[in-house]
Amino acid sequence: MGALRQSTERARDDTEIVALRTLVGRELDPLLLEETVEWQRELDWDFGKSADLIRQFTDMRSLAGFALLSRGEVVGYGYSIVEEQKGLVGDVYVRPLWRTGAAEARLFRTVLDDLIRSGVRRVESQLLLSSPAMDQALRQDRGVDVRERLLMSLRGDSGAPLPAGRAAGRYYIEPWADHHHESAAGVIALAYNGHIDSRINDQYQTQAGARRFIYNIVQFPGCGTFFRPASFVAFDLRSGVVAGIVLTSFVGNETGHITQLCVTPAARARGLGYELLRQAVGVLWANGARRISLTVTAANAEAVRLYERVGFREVRRFSAYVWER
Repeated sequence: MGALRQSTERARDDTEIVALRTLVGRELDPLLLEETVEWQRELDWDFGKSADLIRQFTDMRSLAGFALLSRGEVVGYGYSIVEEQKGLVGDVYVRPLWRTGAAEARLFRTVLDDLIRSGVRRVESQLLLSSPAMDQALRQDRGVDVRERLLMSLRGDSGAPLPAGRAAGRYYIEPWADHHHESAAGVIALAYNGHIDSRINDQYQTQAGARRFIYNIVQFPGCGTFFRPASFVAFDLRSGVVAGIVLTSFVGNETGHITQLCVTPAARARGLGYELLRQAVGVLWANGARRISLTVTAANAEAVRLYERVGFREVRRFSAYVWER
């Protein structure tokens, strides 16, 4: 591995942690292949595009993070991104043969400590394949706030098309267009004011943050390929004000994903959330989806009840992590 591979941390076993910038993309291939297979098997999610970007940025020596090595072989990694005063832990993954809660927590702590040293004031992360075993260690060792989230899924054989709800006649719903970007950001900021999800994702707290959130969904593959035909904006017929949005993506050839669904406080309990979800699901089915997924915070009982009523079922529990200075 050469003199550049100075270990930043060593354990009593045969593993060591080194900076990702000391590696090249092909050294991550066995790990990324196993991760891609696991995302497909467990989540019906195509991780291939993300894996390609990780290889590319590793080759460019521009991906901040660390790798876990066992006798010179990459068996785990974690990377981060810095946005102004906030750090994001983009992924922490350990190959199954080496996976323990301790190994994942060790990687996460190393990435987190590196972000803290850089001066960020907040760190966020959501890891769909994270191990619950590492949560307690992160709470105790670093004071990380851990929130439980659910991955829920609706399959194409779930039943007949969803019937229209009571929002019909109250709202006008039209397909997503680029000029909706700013008004949709306003809906997100209103909908999540004081909401538990704004604690998990601080982009929900302001309209400027929500604007960045929407831009990332539309432009980048982290949440799949944005699917405009099944994304909608709802307007209150009486006031003409935007009242709700639903944004969707394809995260696999036959897997649609609801990336965002929210309504303003004035539109709550009027059936608009159901109607937006109903229309998005119908268009995704019509365009080849065989499974539709979404994520929701477990404590958001109202949203969970809506998704269960539509037919979504919990398939996995995972964690969201927040550290603040």
